Amino acid sequence: MPVAVPLQRALPVTLILLLSLPVQAEQGDYNFWQTMSNLLSPPKADNPVTPAQRTGPYPLLANPSGFNSGFNPGNYYGWQTIQMAPQTGAVCGNGSPYKFFVNRVPNTRNTIIYLEGGGACWDYASCSGQSGIRGARNPDGIPNDYMSLLNPGASLVSPFVVRLHPWTRVKTQNWNMVYVPYCTGDIYSGDKVAVYEDPQGQQSPLVWHHNGLRNMRAVVGWLKDNLPRPTQMLTTGCSAGGAGSLTNYANIRQDIDPPRGYLINDSGPVYTALAGDNQAYPSYPLQAFIRQAWGLDSPQGPLQYLQARLPGFNRNDLGSLYPALSSNLPGDRMGHTHFWQDLNYSSYSYERFYPEIVNAPNQAAKEALIKQRWATDTTRLRSQLASLNNVGGYFPQFRNVNESHCTSIIEFANADIQEQNLQLDHFVSSVLEGSGQVLDASESSDVADRNKPFNLLYYLLDQAL
Repeated sequence: MPVAVPLQRALPVTLILLLSLPVQAEQGDYNFWQTMSNLLSPPKADNPVTPAQRTGPYPLLANPSGFNSGFNPGNYYGWQTIQMAPQTGAVCGNGSPYKFFVNRVPNTRNTIIYLEGGGACWDYASCSGQSGIRGARNPDGIPNDYMSLLNPGASLVSPFVVRLHPWTRVKTQNWNMVYVPYCTGDIYSGDKVAVYEDPQGQQSPLVWHHNGLRNMRAVVGWLKDNLPRPTQMLTTGCSAGGAGSLTNYANIRQDIDPPRGYLINDSGPVYTALAGDNQAYPSYPLQAFIRQAWGLDSPQGPLQYLQARLPGFNRNDLGSLYPALSSNLPGDRMGHTHFWQDLNYSSYSYERFYPEIVNAPNQAAKEALIKQRWATDTTRLRSQLASLNNVGGYFPQFRNVNESHCTSIIEFANADIQEQNLQLDHFVSSVLEGSGQVLDASESSDVADRNKPFNLLYYLLDQAL
């Protein structure tokens, strides 16, 4: 397999490079002559997995010698499918091989790791795909052409990972991109093989691998062994990907060890939920359930592992992740964002766990009960983030697409806080390019959002979901 860009491809690659280069060089960018050299001889990995990192409860395991992951170091500006060998412990929920995707550039070491959003699962219906978009994403595994334009829900999901986005510019569009697909139904955090019986008794039991944490460890190991250490690195995602970016950030950050690290959790809140008062802590029933379903509390399991690596994190209070990350990584800039009127993640969080929601007389009454609990959890989270200098919170009210879920998908527009004249771009820039305290902002009313003109693009996207 060739390592460098073939000479006949050098001209079009150079043209793409010139069109996409930032106006001003960033920390981590190569100079012009080094970039030209990289076209012919791609830079090699300089941050390989250490022997110590290949041991322990969740080691960074490499593909075995001779295994072809599918990576061509000189293939720039195209999505490459990276295959993971079974020896890495990486599999999808259905047991099929795990794979992720890399889009490399020659002009910078900087890298974005984007975790895909999707549902969650903990029973036969939700893990098998019968529950549709409310269940596990990709229940049948990941195809090789997943990042093609025929699958815009991945290839065009967010301006963060679309190089020539028509409306939104963000500096990660000039970076190396790592797209981590979601196929385990456990917000990238579980470690349990579950057996789910068909309640109808018509199908064989479903053996499901809640393997999210081990998959993430395999991705990190591959990145260390195959790409240069980033100077700047953003870990982000929306929904389940947002939650996964939060729960995995400490591990990713410590193992890859970039000089500058950033985190943006879009619409995947991990709330404080203490036992004994579900009115004050509405997410407690959900958290108690997934701890068992995904093996989070197993001995030497995911939460114990995270607690050992992140001083200050209390596995009995998952919301302690935010202050623990803030205190352990004071030089990093981090942020959390979601809509006050989000009806997607909030439905996951409460609908199946409260009889009064299940038995509500109509949809309006059900939504009111869900949003009431969401407001309780969000109010506490907003107050928590406001006390952290290097972790900002950005809470707009409503956007008329995707049930007001995920502020950073499609485009950054309309995730605005009009009463403060703020756009999502301001928050993203505060995280990625700001100094001092990260922007903290919240919108008090959804009236202005609901009075916006009809948006045909949003309407068509909602019909396609």
